[in-house]
Amino acid sequence: MSDDRDIKLHDLTLKEGETLLEFPCEFPVKAMGLACDEFEVAVIEIINRHVENLAENALKIKPSKTGKYTAITITFTAYSKKQLDAIYVDLTACEHVSIAL
Repeated sequence: MSDDRDIKLHDLTLKEGETLLEFPCEFPVKAMGLACDEFEVAVIEIINRHVENLAENALKIKPSKTGKYTAITITFTAYSKKQLDAIYVDLTACEHVSIAL
C-alpha cells in the first residue's frame, strides 16, 4: 500500500558534495582528548588555520569528571562544507585529538 506521503529512501540520499546545512551558519565543533596543554594548543591552532576572526567567546573548555580528559567546543561562522571537511580532516589527523564531533 502506497500513497503520496510515503518517503522513498532514495529521495533522502544526498549527492556527493551536497549538505543539509545552509551557509553561512553558526557551527559548533567539539574535540576531545587527554587533558594537556598540547591538546588545547593543537585544537585551537587547527581551528585558526581554517577560521578567520574567531570570536573571543567562541571557545569553551570543559574537563571530564576525573580530569583525565578535556572537551573543547568552538563555535564559529562556517562558510562552506569544504571548510568544515578540512577542519575535521585536520582534527582527526591530530595525534592529540581522540574524538572530533
